[in-house]
Amino acid sequence: MRLGIPKETWPGETRVAVIPAAVPPLVKAGLEVVVEPGAGVAAGFTDDAYTSHGATLVSRADLFRTSDVVLQVRAVPADLSLLRSGQGVIGFADPLGAPDAIRALAGTGASLFSMELMPRITRAQSMDALSSMATIAGYKGVLLAANALPRMFPMLMTAAGTISPARVFIVGAGVAGLQAISTARRLGAKVEAYDVRPAVKEQVQSLGAKFVELALDAADSEDKGGYAKAQDEAFYRRQREMMLKVVAAHDVVITTALIPGKRAPILLTKEMVEAMPPGSVVVDLAAERGGNCEVTQPDQVVVHHGVTVIGPSNPPALVPYHASQMYSKNITTFLAHLLGKDGASKAALAINPDDEITRETLLTRGGSVVHARLQ
Repeated sequence: MRLGIPKETWPGETRVAVIPAAVPPLVKAGLEVVVEPGAGVAAGFTDDAYTSHGATLVSRADLFRTSDVVLQVRAVPADLSLLRSGQGVIGFADPLGAPDAIRALAGTGASLFSMELMPRITRAQSMDALSSMATIAGYKGVLLAANALPRMFPMLMTAAGTISPARVFIVGAGVAGLQAISTARRLGAKVEAYDVRPAVKEQVQSLGAKFVELALDAADSEDKGGYAKAQDEAFYRRQREMMLKVVAAHDVVITTALIPGKRAPILLTKEMVEAMPPGSVVVDLAAERGGNCEVTQPDQVVVHHGVTVIGPSNPPALVPYHASQMYSKNITTFLAHLLGKDGASKAALAINPDDEITRETLLTRGGSVVHARLQ
């Protein structure tokens, strides 16, 4: 089986699907690994590093033409003209947000697997790329805020007097939010956090942050995978009203609330931003989905009423070396799952729809969209 690692073409994408250090185990397993020249350069991995670890450099056209399986960071939108029937493609595909693109790819006959839809079960934990990338986003979000804030994060006792710690409010205590809490705490900030799911209170407190509780009915706030569920507009309106005073008391607000396949809910209104102290910072980690802040403009820095609002649409791409390292582990572990014991000796993936991991991630096969959520 020939495995292809192409260079990413999405604007601003600096990650690579597989790093050089991951190539030797693939070769040992019986796979031939080919890489497009320059695929890892933006993430800090040279072509020589790939070849020295056992990979072969080939042109993009040859890579797609000859590879049995293609591993990518962003598999959609794809080079449809380069894909062929029976070929396997694995990567982030945004299936719930871009169903038309999935249907277009299905027409090539390729079998597409979505890293976003990896089930949150114990067996798939090491394949959970969403959590890996959220960890990077939470870390980088705090650094972006610290860099933009015109004050320091930690409390300092100096000859010139005592410097009080920055006050940081994290909205959303999923993987990104918890990493943001941990990073802000390490920098010495006073941290508070809120999540619609009351069950995460203990996790927030275990990291040394205060959990903000709002008098809202959040009984149906979490799906079976542990993700926050979308609420109705009345709920979000009440939530915004209660959060106004909390937001106004902080120097930094970092928002992380995302709903798979939907626009990110507006949690910070213009009124709330205007209530923050001058010089305050908002980092909106949901910018790719429109943002949690009403002022956010993806990939731009907006100053509104003296408050800096930063909206990175692809935070993991700002830390491409370690983002690629983590993603590489996730995707190669998933590939090993799909190959099974003897898969490397064959020219196509042995797809078992009875397996939960395979079934939940498989989007297209044999010219059709086969995932139940896209029917």
